[in-house]
Amino acid sequence: MADDFSALPGGELVERGLAELRRGLQTSHALLVAIAAPNLRRLGFALPGPDELPDTPELSLYRLLRRERPKTAYVEYNALIRRLVSFERALERERASAARRAGAI
Repeated sequence: MADDFSALPGGELVERGLAELRRGLQTSHALLVAIAAPNLRRLGFALPGPDELPDTPELSLYRLLRRERPKTAYVEYNALIRRLVSFERALERERASAARRAGAI
């Protein structure tokens, strides 16, 4: 998908995560995208197949954050998930609005 999602809340996280996931990296951004893979596929994103994604991205993300920032891992994990959900909801609203406009023409 070649769209620019940086204007949406959390869009920069998803864009970076998509690039890192496609390169086979397991960064916090890539794991965040892996968590959202089913929803992102439904929204039209091309993602690696399920066998190419981490089995437990939620746990992997939390463990990564705990290694990097043990005192704030829980807070940061929840903040990332909230931003991801905000991105998904904003994109769904944007797409629904575009579909309504296209139907009104």
